[in-house]
This record gives sequence, structure tokens and C-alpha cells, in this order.
Amino acid sequence: MEFLLDTVHLADIKRYQAIIPLSGVTSNPTICKKEGQFPFFEHMREIRQLIGIDKSLHIQVVAQTTAGMVADAHRILAEVDDQVYIKIPTNEAGLAAIKILKAEGVHITATAIYTTIQGLLAIAAGADYIAPYYNRMANMNIDAAEVVQTFAQAIERDQAQTKILAASFHNVAQVTTALAQGAQAVTVGTDILKSGLGMPAINQAVVDFTNDWETTFGAGTTIDTFA
Repeated sequence: MEFLLDTVHLADIKRYQAIIPLSGVTSNPTICKKEGQFPFFEHMREIRQLIGIDKSLHIQVVAQTTAGMVADAHRILAEVDDQVYIKIPTNEAGLAAIKILKAEGVHITATAIYTTIQGLLAIAAGADYIAPYYNRMANMNIDAAEVVQTFAQAIERDQAQTKILAASFHNVAQVTTALAQGAQAVTVGTDILKSGLGMPAINQAVVDFTNDWETTFGAGTTIDTFA
């Protein structure tokens, strides 16, 4: 399993890199908008410096034509590094761009996937990752779990190298369901992580364990300080 952070906020990346087994960072124009205006390429290079070259960094094109997407991709690779996974929307122009860029050996994440046919075409085109929008599909009355399962079955059947990078989650249950249905990777916002790790019951259990220890072995002691 791969766990990625869906943010470009440097403080959050630093924080959760020390907490979770971080596999990489994903971004898109909407996520960037949350940061306000910033020096884009310099910021992305700083993210790379934080996570290292062994982690995946996913940056999205913004042009809407095939030629424009390819040009955006080339600029990203030149300004950041040649190991970036270029996020390409999975529409007609995007699929054409994916074919061109894969022929050049570029790492590709096919994104904005709402339907089964989009994902299957991206797998066939050789995308390294496909990013189905889980909660957005659910909001459109599409069975997101079934879609992810179909992608997993297609990848296994065809022995494709594509990985499912499930995205756009509303809650922890959607994340765990996507993984259970065959997604090899998920990208989550810090709100999801805080929800999953900060449940009151978890914190209470920690407090209870400490209280039980101190009742038995002395207030203020830990195993390290136990005589």
C-alpha cells in the first residue's frame, strides 16, 4: 500500500512525513489555490527536497489542449525534475497527451477519473497511476467501490503496470474501502488523517493505559524511568 498526502502545504508535509509511511505528495490547481499565490516551481522543488527523490511527486497540467498539456508537462519536468509524475485529465485531449508523453518515457498519473471507461483507457494507454475520484463518484450515484474493483481486476488480468491511486475522499471509510477493493495507493488530505488518528476513543485508550501504569508503578513514571 502507498499513502500519499494530497496537499502542497509545507508544514503539513513536514508533520506527516514524520508520522506516516509517506509514499509521496499529490497536487492539483484546486489544492494550490488553497495556499494562495506562491512561486509555483520553487515551491514544488521545495516539496521534492522535503520528501526526497525516492518518493513520488505528482503535479498536474492546466492546459486544455493536447499540445498545451504536453508543453505544460515539459515545463514541469524542466523546472522541477524529470522524476515528477505528470497528472493528465483523462479526456480525449488528455489521453492523446498521455500517448505522446509515455512514448517519451514520462511518468504519468491519469486523473479526473469518474467512469470505468476512463480508467480502462488510461490503463491501456500505459498510465503509471490512475486516480479515480472516489467521493465525487459516490456523489454522482456511481458505485465507486465497484469501479475501483473493476480497475484492479483489469490490471491483474492484463498484468498491467498501472497502479490505482484513489483520490477525492470524504471520510476514512471511503479510504479503507478503496484499499480493500484493490487500490494500491490512496492520496488523502490532512483532514482525513486527523479524523482517522484523532478519534476520542483512541486518545482515551492512551490516557487509560497511562493511568493504569501509574496506579501500579507510580505517578509520573514510564517504562524508561522505572527503577
